[in-house]
Amino acid sequence: MGVIKSVYKAGLSSLSVVVLFLLIGGLGTSFVVIDPPKLPEASSMEARVADPQLMRLREWIIDYAQEFKGTRYRYAGRSPKTGFDCSGFTSFVLHEFDVRASSSSSTQSTQGVRISLDDVLPGDLVFFGSKKHIQHVAMVVECSPEGIVCVHSTSSRGVIIENISTSRYWKPRILFARDIITDQVRGKGGVPVMLAAGMQPSEAAEACNEQMAERLLRKP
Repeated sequence: MGVIKSVYKAGLSSLSVVVLFLLIGGLGTSFVVIDPPKLPEASSMEARVADPQLMRLREWIIDYAQEFKGTRYRYAGRSPKTGFDCSGFTSFVLHEFDVRASSSSSTQSTQGVRISLDDVLPGDLVFFGSKKHIQHVAMVVECSPEGIVCVHSTSSRGVIIENISTSRYWKPRILFARDIITDQVRGKGGVPVMLAAGMQPSEAAEACNEQMAERLLRKP
């Protein structure tokens, strides 16, 4: 009704108003809605593999994680000296590369961006359990046609590397995956270590810690 009143105020007759609305209605049926081009989402595979330095950082992270193969399991453990539980392990490894992750698996399951299991990259996290309860978390080493290989700290065998897609125990418990790395690294302006050919995973972790300390010292 507000539109009609405005038209009358403009000095148009009632007949003109009827004709005007008929024209608008007729034109409306001929409009074609064109969807805008879809840009890659931040969580898409294309967007996440576009940065070679970020992919190199992911390689460092999973190489470093695999150095702890055989480390014993310890409930609530967060250190290689005492042992790890599942989320203590993923949190420790990511923290060494200045990527913040909670030491709680349930909180980790809400961090970062949820991604398809088909699009996981090295360093992404896979969560296990039921729809109402997160029971375990593992870090992706690689994803291939043979399945998703992860490194994780298990209560029975400590830190191990295995294909969760072929595991009778883990496969039925897989829930979803999340990327905690990409947005954090981009938000800090990029990879926090200098890329150096031949740098070992532990050296890369040390470089991350040094640059993290430098950033903290520069803060007012």
